[in-house]
Amino acid sequence: MPPAKKRPRTYDPAKTRAAVLAQFGHVREAVAGLTPEQLALPTRLGEWTVRDLVAHIGMAVTAVHRALDQPEPAKADAVLLDWPFGTSGNSAAIADFTRRLAADHPDLDAYLADADGSLRALLDAHPGTRLLATSAGAMSLDDYLVTRTVELVVHTDDLAAAVPGLGIPHDRQALAACTRLLADALAVKAPGGSTEVRVPPYAVVQCVEGPRHTRGTPPNVVETDPLTWIRLATGRTRWKEAVADAKVSASGERADIGPYLPLMS
Repeated sequence: MPPAKKRPRTYDPAKTRAAVLAQFGHVREAVAGLTPEQLALPTRLGEWTVRDLVAHIGMAVTAVHRALDQPEPAKADAVLLDWPFGTSGNSAAIADFTRRLAADHPDLDAYLADADGSLRALLDAHPGTRLLATSAGAMSLDDYLVTRTVELVVHTDDLAAAVPGLGIPHDRQALAACTRLLADALAVKAPGGSTEVRVPPYAVVQCVEGPRHTRGTPPNVVETDPLTWIRLATGRTRWKEAVADAKVSASGERADIGPYLPLMS
């Protein structure tokens, strides 16, 4: 999937780092109170239990560790917007690795605490320009950390859905970065300017081939909230269901973006 032709969105590296650490901290606090019965609950992710999901959240963070342990690539050959489209091919390997992690780390609190401490040390030790080999190609540490906000926000939502009443907060900056990256990914997958997709207060993108709108109220508008958008983009919620439940407002003959969703699965 080629990157967008327009100038890519930029992210403040310091805010991104703080957002990753904050959201992971929210997960750690929530997991610390889970009972063995809660850890054994099913999730909406196939056969994964809550324990498997928590292990995977830790894996999403320690992916930074594993990437930094590898030799630095000679040059960048990927951009941030390549990442959302480069994850599906690794799903089987990720599932196997997740189950092994869950089995190897019966003390999840200790596992997450170690992941948090080592991540902080690594971020202090490495510049954001350091290149990493990722599933999407070689990209900078700063860009890769933006992808970690997606992993953390999406799976925080999965965890909250699996454990009734858990109520894990979303760090505002992490939610913003996740929302924006997935909105920009839609603009890559469905290039054009006929439809405006609004996810207030974080993102507005133009997409879908057709007459480009230039002024006044756009004829084709999609609007939803950040979590609904993230669920649509990752296949947790289906387009028709979200529209029927009034979670999405879609007006105009080109406002049906269902054929382009999900962006990630």
